Amino acid sequence: MKFSIVILGAPYTDQAAETAYRFAAATLARGHSIYRLFFYHDGVHNASELLTLPQDELQPARRWRDLIQEHQLDAVVCIAAALRRGVINDTEARRFDKPAHNLGEGIKLAGLGELLDAAHMSDRLITFGATS
Repeated sequence: MKFSIVILGAPYTDQAAETAYRFAAATLARGHSIYRLFFYHDGVHNASELLTLPQDELQPARRWRDLIQEHQLDAVVCIAAALRRGVINDTEARRFDKPAHNLGEGIKLAGLGELLDAAHMSDRLITFGATS
């Protein structure tokens, strides 16, 4: 079965991001495929390389990055949600004259069209988290 996963929750705000991660890992371990990971609303914080936590705590951004790289997953953050929350790539940092970028390696900025495409191309679109 082909899944796409929408992650709406920020790390440590609630359980949504961690549950999404575990679902994604279990899905892949069972031999299913993931068409796309789509980080939206506060979920874009999971893609920030600047998220710094104590070493003895889970490292959500690193875990997502490792999963994406290991399985060559298509991972997208909504550009509008990301810009509002300060998660940007090198191109957007230059465009808006920002001193740095923080979007995780292997993750791209894109619009809601990528979410529609994911819904169309997947057998199941699973959402973790709630919108405010």
